[in-house]
Amino acid sequence: MRTPLTIAVDFDGTIVEHKYPRIGEELPFAIETLRALQEKGHKLILWTYRSEIELDEAVEFCREKGLEFYAVNKNYPEEKMNDKISRKILADLYIDDRNYGGMPEWTEIFYSLHPEERVAIEQTKSKSWWKR
Repeated sequence: MRTPLTIAVDFDGTIVEHKYPRIGEELPFAIETLRALQEKGHKLILWTYRSEIELDEAVEFCREKGLEFYAVNKNYPEEKMNDKISRKILADLYIDDRNYGGMPEWTEIFYSLHPEERVAIEQTKSKSWWKR
């Protein structure tokens, strides 16, 4: 098993279509992939431009779909944020649609972190094909 990572994830354009301040449609496999990463032991931080009501709506949107973040716009839940200090999130990985090269598919993100899962799925597919 790979060492668990702290992963900062943007919301608009990354988990959902970019429709700020509204919440866009969920991107295919976004929530499922993030839940799977949590099951693998990774800490997820929601790292977003949103604040106040819009932030609460984004957190609730994810919660309704079974995704709870370790922290929201903070490094850890107890951290006190200060308007005089820049919001610096200390993460091993940042997932954002505005990365250089754009946003890869969520399944590719998962498999890049857990290639053993792709091998297991491919082996299962080939075995079921062989049985036909």
